[in-house]
Amino acid sequence: MKLNKRFRKDSQKAGLPPGTLVHIGERRLESVRITLIDYDEQNIREKQVDEIEQCFQFKTTPTVTWINIDGLHDIQVIEKIGKNFDFHPLILEDILNTGQRPKFEDFENYIFIVLKMLTYDDDEETIKSEQVSMILGQNFVVSFQEIQGDVFENIRERIRTAKGRIRKMPPDYLLYTLLDAIVDNYFAILEKFGEKIESLEEQLVRNPDERILQKIHSIKRELISLRKSVWPLRELVSELQRSESELISESTVIYFRNVYDHTIQVIDTVESFRDMASSMLDIYLSSISNRMNAIMKVLTIIATIFIPLTFIVGIYGMNFKNMPELEWKWGYGAVWLVILIVAACMLVYFRRKKWL
Repeated sequence: MKLNKRFRKDSQKAGLPPGTLVHIGERRLESVRITLIDYDEQNIREKQVDEIEQCFQFKTTPTVTWINIDGLHDIQVIEKIGKNFDFHPLILEDILNTGQRPKFEDFENYIFIVLKMLTYDDDEETIKSEQVSMILGQNFVVSFQEIQGDVFENIRERIRTAKGRIRKMPPDYLLYTLLDAIVDNYFAILEKFGEKIESLEEQLVRNPDERILQKIHSIKRELISLRKSVWPLRELVSELQRSESELISESTVIYFRNVYDHTIQVIDTVESFRDMASSMLDIYLSSISNRMNAIMKVLTIIATIFIPLTFIVGIYGMNFKNMPELEWKWGYGAVWLVILIVAACMLVYFRRKKWL
């Protein structure tokens, strides 16, 4: 259903010229929220603005400015900031299309990147994905998010309290910290996955049932989604650290290398979890097969025991007159004795063969 809904939204752009601004995705907020943080080594100014025009004066200031926009459904806001900051219409189109693949584009006056920010919903035990677009300029970073709430609060606190070197560094370092926060949060997501997989493995050993199978398939789907978000990120960070843009200083390149290393670790962990999920599926199928074999083994033994017993009672079920055993006083008891002896002998035989 979600996939069909996504295709219906994409079809809204059919026939429209390139650069036409259409929001493709879910409207997750009632109104757009715009926050601004402007800082240098000595001073900081942080506020929430009502109109995007209030941010335009910071385009050419010597300080570092971080403009964050929560909510992408208001096309006028995106269009206004694009015109004032001279962003290409195709960039604005990519910002509004929330199904973008993580990517990096280097323009003359700014750098544009798109990636996925993931959060884990403990109540539903699922991953929530949100597209984050960021534009690095000469003295600013503009970030676009679908909803309020992110993994950047620690960065805001570091800016407020002047902890570390962030207040002393140019805007490319701010871009690095935002990117690093998103990538580091992947480790928290993977830790949750590790706990789920470990719990499933224990349940799989104790009592494999259909609920376990559904959980395994759910994990595999989430890992596929996570892999789609992480794999392109490696290329994105690699291009960032190899970029010859003047917007990225030599002192910041080494930090992007660190993010690249973290990205590789995340990819390796995702691949390991995918292998574990696949092996759990194999274990489940093997467990079900072994259980079925055990059941069939018991039923086969029971049927085998009853074959000679059925033969015996079948003989005495015939209606012939000249059957002397039918007139014996102890005939009925003798038949039962024979039946019990045959059954006992077969059970002993099966035990010796270790079939029981």
